[in-house]
Amino acid sequence: MPGWTTHDIPDQSDRVAVVTGANSGLGVVTARELARKGARVVLACRSEARGNAALDRLRAELPRARAEVRLLDLADLASVRAFAAGFPYERLDVLVDNAGVMALPYGTTADGFETQFGINHLGHFALTGLLLPALLAAPGARVVVVSSPAHALADIDIDDLGSERHYRRWIAYARSKTANLLFTHELARRATANGSDLVAAAAHPGYAATNLQTAGPRAEGRRGAERFMRIGNRFLAQSAEAGALPILYAATEPGVPPDSFTGPSIAMWRGAPAPSWRAPWTLSDGAGTRLWAASEKLTGVTYDAWRV
Repeated sequence: MPGWTTHDIPDQSDRVAVVTGANSGLGVVTARELARKGARVVLACRSEARGNAALDRLRAELPRARAEVRLLDLADLASVRAFAAGFPYERLDVLVDNAGVMALPYGTTADGFETQFGINHLGHFALTGLLLPALLAAPGARVVVVSSPAHALADIDIDDLGSERHYRRWIAYARSKTANLLFTHELARRATANGSDLVAAAAHPGYAATNLQTAGPRAEGRRGAERFMRIGNRFLAQSAEAGALPILYAATEPGVPPDSFTGPSIAMWRGAPAPSWRAPWTLSDGAGTRLWAASEKLTGVTYDAWRV
């Protein structure tokens, strides 16, 4: 792992990958590097225009890349179901649950869920469950869930998953990122219990310069906050290319342990991929089971192949 770079990604020929949020930031880098190594990559994007622009840039750099755009809005379970129903491949080797939002003002998804929890966790929970048959058809498939060190700010409140009692944007974000890690934990546990060789792992980019930091302030017209975030991205953050390395490592490196959490090596901030610290509550079987049951009820997506 020391010094691991994109040059260390094994050959991905004959593998099929889906990357959510692949039109910018970490997602577009992850999709590009998987394609560079020969994978057939589906860029799962909410905006067709932005997705096609990302695909054009990818093909300009990699003319022989096997890549395509398919529409996916994680804030709308109907869109998630449509994406899964229209998935054109019998197998799926790599699913990168990457798309997300951060510290937004209170809002709700098309299905009435608090936006951060709905997009960051529930949308990906539903997508993964609906694509589970394709994942199980691929030997040694990987599911990589992108979380954040900010998960350490808050555990989930199983009785208030939508933060309806008292909404604080950063706490809501932290809870959604804790949910990502609990989902990974429970998915890995269920894979083992069912004798599957699917590997569920989590990763985070540290502090990487993407549009995630500026989207919230821009949506509210908070120009000072947006400017502050841009300054942080410019002088403190590592690049999106560096931030994507832990994700790529978790998605491709042989021997990645189930339920591992990979991030930058230097203070979880920047550097080469390395095992990352995680809060103890993200390793709770009980919390993982309760969140799973609640997520199935909220989304209507049940992992029927994996009843435990």
